[in-house]
Amino acid sequence: MKLHGNAKLTPVQRRLLVRRVLEERWTVADAADAAGVSERTAYRWVRRWRDGDHELNDRSSAPRRVYRTPARTVQLIETLRRTRMSSPKIAAKLRMAVSTVCAVLARIGLNRLSKLGPPEPPNRYERRRAGDLIHVDIKKLGRFVRPGHRVTGRNVPGWASRRRQGWDFVHVAIDDHSRVAYVEILDSERAEDATAFLERAIEWFADLGVRVRSVMTDNGSCYISRDWAATCKRRRITHLRTRPNRPRTNGKAERMIQTLQREWAYAAVYRTSAHRNRALQPWMRFYNHRRPHGSLGHQPPASRLPAAT
Repeated sequence: MKLHGNAKLTPVQRRLLVRRVLEERWTVADAADAAGVSERTAYRWVRRWRDGDHELNDRSSAPRRVYRTPARTVQLIETLRRTRMSSPKIAAKLRMAVSTVCAVLARIGLNRLSKLGPPEPPNRYERRRAGDLIHVDIKKLGRFVRPGHRVTGRNVPGWASRRRQGWDFVHVAIDDHSRVAYVEILDSERAEDATAFLERAIEWFADLGVRVRSVMTDNGSCYISRDWAATCKRRRITHLRTRPNRPRTNGKAERMIQTLQREWAYAAVYRTSAHRNRALQPWMRFYNHRRPHGSLGHQPPASRLPAAT
């Protein structure tokens, strides 16, 4: 027997309430007050007991009758949908409610046009050597001077004054082969900051014995700028860009950003954004040298660097 999520009384407590009213001669108001429920609820359990229900379990809230769309109509909706017709057009053609057509499409798994074609196979790849490809991306994180609503809630006095403190821009560069990452927090995502980050990332990888040969980014304004192109040309680095609206192409950077958010940015209660930022580099050292990586046989990324082989 499954209790309703909001039920205040278990079946044992319900029977205790009924016994107090019918056998011990408590008033319904007193029995309801002792059980922490309303008088109306107490009367309902007493009435159900008198009607012969001595289990007092929750009843299903599902309707007794469900009027489903006929199977022939469902098949017709599916046939029209596979011609890439929208739900309003299908509803107009069949003289049905749009909500009904939408419900049928959701039930048969065709509520999105992307589901009409075969699923796209995963495109997994990994370069053979460290430095052959570096994925670069940027994540914005809000600044704060006190813990935000994730910790204090939205109705705490003064919570709104902590908003609009500006943004921190987390620039990420991760090696495709080893998953070793270099991360900085900068004040903007302008071209001059992005190119300066690239320069420092190249030098950081060089200190590890890795020569950067190509870099992949999305089509953000800083990455299609002349400064970025000039830096790549001077460093003899091939610049690869993702196809528009295809973030999965730069998936290793996107996945690294998810890990950063889960294990660093939102993993602890920070007093201020500056406190959060100070915790970044210790976490990055842990990530690169100690944290097991699922794609590397649960070895840390540094284990794939040239100096480790």
